[in-house]
Amino acid sequence: QVQFVESGGGLVQAGGSLRLSCAPSGFAFGLNAIGWYRQGPGQQRELVAGISRDGRIHYIDSVQGRFTIARDNAKNTVYLQMNSLKPEDTAVYYCNFSPAWNGYWGQGTQVTVSP
Repeated sequence: QVQFVESGGGLVQAGGSLRLSCAPSGFAFGLNAIGWYRQGPGQQRELVAGISRDGRIHYIDSVQGRFTIARDNAKNTVYLQMNSLKPEDTAVYYCNFSPAWNGYWGQGTQVTVSP
């Protein structure tokens, strides 16, 4: 069955960096667009970055220039490199199809950025 597994979160000070990994399974990875999403405290889940099957990328304005999404089709993995982290980036980060399919959300990985 389809499964998304996120890892790489943690606690970091403002200005620091983290790299998240997403290892999905159960579908043809190379044929699908994948997105990174986040849900902050008291907020709705939002798409942060997406990458199409042919490598086209988009970001929300608030992370443009700081975050980088990449995919390795040989490893069935999508990465999110997060630099210059800010306290407002604190959230649980998830990966899913882009657009997301409800019912396929994983556990996510917590990212906490301290001031």
